[in-house]
Amino acid sequence: MALDVYKEWLGIPEGPRPPDHYALLRLKQFDDEVDRIRANYKKLNGHVRRYATGQYLDESQALLNELAKAMLCLTDHDRKREYDESLGREFSAEEAGPQTMDQVLVSQKHVTRDQAREAVEYAERSGLEVRDAFVQLKLVPSDIATQALAQELGLSYVDLSDVTPDDAVLDQVPRKVVRQYSVLPLFLDAGTLLVACVHQIDHVVEDELRLRFDGAAIRTVLVAKTALDEAIARYYAPGLRQEPGTKTAAKSSVAGEKAADSKTKSQEKPSAPQPAPKAAPRRIEPRSEEQVKQNRQIFIIVLCWSIVAAYLLDNFVVTPRVFLDMWSFLLFLGLPALAAAIAGPLLLKR
Repeated sequence: MALDVYKEWLGIPEGPRPPDHYALLRLKQFDDEVDRIRANYKKLNGHVRRYATGQYLDESQALLNELAKAMLCLTDHDRKREYDESLGREFSAEEAGPQTMDQVLVSQKHVTRDQAREAVEYAERSGLEVRDAFVQLKLVPSDIATQALAQELGLSYVDLSDVTPDDAVLDQVPRKVVRQYSVLPLFLDAGTLLVACVHQIDHVVEDELRLRFDGAAIRTVLVAKTALDEAIARYYAPGLRQEPGTKTAAKSSVAGEKAADSKTKSQEKPSAPQPAPKAAPRRIEPRSEEQVKQNRQIFIIVLCWSIVAAYLLDNFVVTPRVFLDMWSFLLFLGLPALAAAIAGPLLLKR
């Protein structure tokens, strides 16, 4: 008899299989509380992972994927509305839309109204995104800011440490595409490809991914940048994943090597060395106000120590027992000037 993982592992009574997203995540029907949806998912995810060994490895992984897809659907404003309507829910015409991220953070008591206003004004002055302004001002951590932005945009947020992407989906996208666009494909859910990225996906990346998944719809799932970089490094480590279309190339390479080995060394002609590819120019990000202030303090400390060094050299090395002469003047003028010339461009440049 097949194991009913919904009943045995999640305690869901007998009924429709698979259960709907609300039953699966142990929620009340049409629950709109995003934090509760995420909390239930996190708790159930940890519970099911206990079975992710031995004979139930495949069943547990399939259920973990189901839980993730349900959570991502119910925390995505537009997809949740479509799903609820498919279950018979009716929405009033005057229903309010999503709040802005600063309003979300205030309503969740992560920041005060004055702090939210300060972050928005700082973003406008410095040309930053509002999310980055909250993080740079150290008002909220990056993951909290990203969750609030996801609610503003009506998108899902995912903690990549709680989700294991589908290997079949990962294999469809080459490492160079993932790294170039900073995206991580997660799952195919009812014809929609869920893609984790820091910003809402643009049309260029959307078209690139749609071609690789036979025209599937593309949906953004927001993640924190650090978590995304770590996940890409983990799932696309060199040698871990077969690049699409490289199998044939590998066979051709082996055949070419065998043909080359059959020739004598006198017949071989060394190929001209290929020029190394030019590295892409590195983009230098402007320093934050906090970094500028810190560098200015370091510059002042360097100047002070250069004056101390000039005094020590004058008093103990150059002209001992002579309080002030020409050498003293040169040391006290030249050493701080040299320190300023070296440290200034490094520390005071914005």
